[in-house]
Amino acid sequence: MRTVINVSNRLPVTIGPEITPSSGGLVSAMENLGAKVQLKWIGWAGGHITDPAEKEHVIEELKKRFNYFPIFLDDDDASDYYDGFSNSTMWPLLHYMNTYSRYRIQWYEAYQRVNRIFAEEVMAHAGPDDMVWVHDYHLMLLPRILHEQRPDLKIGIFLHTPFPPSDIFRCHPNREDLLLGLLGADLIGFQTFGYLRHFRTTVLRVLGIESEMDRIAHDQYTTALGVYPIGINVEKFKQEIQSASFARRLAEYRQVYSGKRVVLGVERLDYTKGIPHRLDAIERFLGQRQDRDDIVFIFISVPSREDVAAYQTLLEQVRGRISQINGKYSTIKNVPLRFMHRSVSFSQLCALYALADVCMVTPLVDGMNLVAKEYAYCQTENKGVLILSEFAGTAQELPDAMIINPYHVGQMAECLQEALTMSDEEKIQRMASMRARVMRFDATHWADAFLADLEACKGKAALPTDVPTISMKDVTELVAASRAALFLDYDGTLSELRKKPMEAFPKGDIETLFDNLMSDTGLDVYIISGRSQKDMLRWFGRYDFALVSEHGFSYRLSPQEDWVLSDPTANLSWMDKIIEIFNHYADMTPGSAVEVKRASVVWHYRESDPEFGVWKANQLVADLSEMVSNLPVKINHGKKIVEASSMQINKGSMMTALMERRSYDKALCAGDDDTDENMFRVAGERVISIKVGEGSTAARFRSPDPQAFRNFLEALVEARRRRAQ
Repeated sequence: MRTVINVSNRLPVTIGPEITPSSGGLVSAMENLGAKVQLKWIGWAGGHITDPAEKEHVIEELKKRFNYFPIFLDDDDASDYYDGFSNSTMWPLLHYMNTYSRYRIQWYEAYQRVNRIFAEEVMAHAGPDDMVWVHDYHLMLLPRILHEQRPDLKIGIFLHTPFPPSDIFRCHPNREDLLLGLLGADLIGFQTFGYLRHFRTTVLRVLGIESEMDRIAHDQYTTALGVYPIGINVEKFKQEIQSASFARRLAEYRQVYSGKRVVLGVERLDYTKGIPHRLDAIERFLGQRQDRDDIVFIFISVPSREDVAAYQTLLEQVRGRISQINGKYSTIKNVPLRFMHRSVSFSQLCALYALADVCMVTPLVDGMNLVAKEYAYCQTENKGVLILSEFAGTAQELPDAMIINPYHVGQMAECLQEALTMSDEEKIQRMASMRARVMRFDATHWADAFLADLEACKGKAALPTDVPTISMKDVTELVAASRAALFLDYDGTLSELRKKPMEAFPKGDIETLFDNLMSDTGLDVYIISGRSQKDMLRWFGRYDFALVSEHGFSYRLSPQEDWVLSDPTANLSWMDKIIEIFNHYADMTPGSAVEVKRASVVWHYRESDPEFGVWKANQLVADLSEMVSNLPVKINHGKKIVEASSMQINKGSMMTALMERRSYDKALCAGDDDTDENMFRVAGERVISIKVGEGSTAARFRSPDPQAFRNFLEALVEARRRRAQ
């Protein structure tokens, strides 16, 4: 049986004199997996327990009764990680409200520590190939930590919150760490497609990683993306509304509110819920009515994060507005607004859902909002009306609700009037459709769907299987050859692509590799690049390598020789017109630039807006394709560049000429983009061709990335050295 380790910020228990289990959609979803998996649950135990004996008792009791494994945090870490970073920094940012976001470096340091503590606990209980399901924004670093330590695990994370547009998330000081933390997962789940889209755009704009609709390939790894709208615990609600206690409670409420129509609001007291906007709409609605005695608004605002200053301010604001409205519109017979700043029992909640003529769910932004689904399910007579914010994730699932813009006070007031005068026929039609969907897509369906997709994740980057990965057994002849050559592209092949080309200057392990290559006297090394003579000399001039610039336009076979043009008769008359067009596109695309070489022109757009840059690059390629159809020019749309170069000059013809000039027993060529395919296509039996990275290729072998290729070359040099001894 497959083990699932469920990891959430808190365990679903309250630890006091006794350990009391909590309820909720996540608990029921996991419990209802039943015999399908073996479930372990890891989470923070709550308050700080200092007595070792008491801590040991709690650990044993939780394991024996629930198979739960608690995390214990000291008070400082708990405060900085939870109240600080999670709820004062991340919560407002994820809900598009960065003006509420507060940041302290000590909070982030605690967040890092706590995520590592969680990782250690997971690894202590995870067997080979177990599945780990991480929940929410409290643990965004955890997937990467686990992936680096235990790549055998299947790791999924589900964000119960929204994910904001890139311009908001980019404000975060630790944006790169948080995104890379999430990308450590095999699968990232979102409540809606809109949040998934925001995440992909943010990854592109912050990390520069492009993606497909449902996956992001990075670091020899693929992270799948999916949409999984969470549901409610239908079975729990079903049992309650069929109980005698529910019937008594509902009868009691109907008597208390006899002759009145009830409008209900249920939420945590939070600035994301749009409560002040709703109060403005209610005040406008009451001001437009002549008879106000037949309507009552019940607000249940569950206390939330009372130690956070923003929530204290909100509570004062809400209480003040309710007092003002009641003072203005109360009569001897009725007080229109009833405000309860406390929790109510599950039985009371279900009865209020069933009683309410209207339920107003009007958050400014919400990941899903299960209140809307709970209300729909409890409306067994289908006579209620749901007013729902278009910015709640639920709105995409329940289009038969009355969808409103919570910022539009006038629209909310009008919608409230319409809801109270709607015909029974329309109410039944709307509610029956919503209720059917809520019953079908419950919490168990949500958990099953996520875990099924996590099980199917491949994880490893999906390199085409028709091109095998190069290994030392494929180069035995090259190891044995007394006269051998390497034809090596540089950017994207020996060095990772950098945002600024000058940042790719050879250093660190590249310098070490170059020194080792020079020590092999039977190995000729050709650096064959698109860079200019000037760059080639500045970067590689101190090494005893042959240098080939501009994809083969000129070459220098040793430091003692001069540069030679490979084809002095090449027609370059087209360059002036191409330069004019490239400059025009550079003017239209901020962040882009034109590089003019002796036989080619390059338009770089790596530093432009990533989406706008790709759009303009595609336009440029289309324009050039028409213009150069009768000219000896080749257009290459490479990695963040568009290049126009002479058709008479390419890396393949250059490599062929150099191979004929010197007699080699064996050779190897390697590159990462379309300009290198010319080498791969002309490589004969004597030449081993290697594509570095993804994409279709004519090469015989593949290496996943520059780091892997450098490691391969180091192993090759070492193997040749040992054979020569």
